[in-house]
Amino acid sequence: MKFSVIVVCLNPGEKLKFTMDSILDQTYRDFEVIIKDGGSSDGSLEPWRQGMEADGVTVRFFQEKDTGIYDAMNQAVSRAQGEFVLFMNCGDAFYSREVLERTEAFIAVQEAAGVESDRLVLYGDIYNRKVGVKIAAAPNITGFTCYRNIPCHQSCIYSISLCREKPYDQQYRIRADYEHFLWCFYKAKARFVNMGLTVASYEGGGYSESKENKKRNKQEHRLITEMYMRKGELFRYRAVMACTLAPLRSAMAESKVFSGVYHWVKGFIYRN
Repeated sequence: MKFSVIVVCLNPGEKLKFTMDSILDQTYRDFEVIIKDGGSSDGSLEPWRQGMEADGVTVRFFQEKDTGIYDAMNQAVSRAQGEFVLFMNCGDAFYSREVLERTEAFIAVQEAAGVESDRLVLYGDIYNRKVGVKIAAAPNITGFTCYRNIPCHQSCIYSISLCREKPYDQQYRIRADYEHFLWCFYKAKARFVNMGLTVASYEGGGYSESKENKKRNKQEHRLITEMYMRKGELFRYRAVMACTLAPLRSAMAESKVFSGVYHWVKGFIYRN
């Protein structure tokens, strides 16, 4: 099959149904859904425990102890059968019914052009429901993009070989997906393609965005960038961030008052 959509959860409540309804509503049907549960006790997993077939789509469920979200994601990847993998958190959704159909068309174009499908990362925009704005992804992935503004993992679709060759590093509690993205860019030399579509509707306010985790988030960012980027490269990126008032721009991006204008301007710049 073409895609494996992975949903990891622990006591997700009604958020799981919301996400599954969105996934199963896709017009493209050559994919599987893997629900990986860490031991829920809230009853929300009962409709899925036996798995199911939904108009050609296979839903598979397994429950296994894990040490956190990245361990759970690695476990799910080991069972995935698709050529490409997408991680969807409980509470998130596809932005439209045609996302996988349009993604498959992009993959066909890349393969026709001779791009190796085992070294491919497709990505797009994401809609943040918390602030009610669409966040544009960078048109191209560069070193500075990797430092400043990579796409959300819900809007990235990876060749599954990239996730098997380099599992998520569990020493990073918040930014293991970021570390993996930089590995794909710097070490695996993956091809990154902006599909020009909005992939997911993101719930916002996640684990990494809580106040108590922001300090660790910054620490992990520093450790990861220093591992993959040269000192001169880091100096340039940090200088650019300082000169362009990065803290102020971040505050505007997260503000319900200013985020709409900020992201519209950013999207306009990216498009041009």
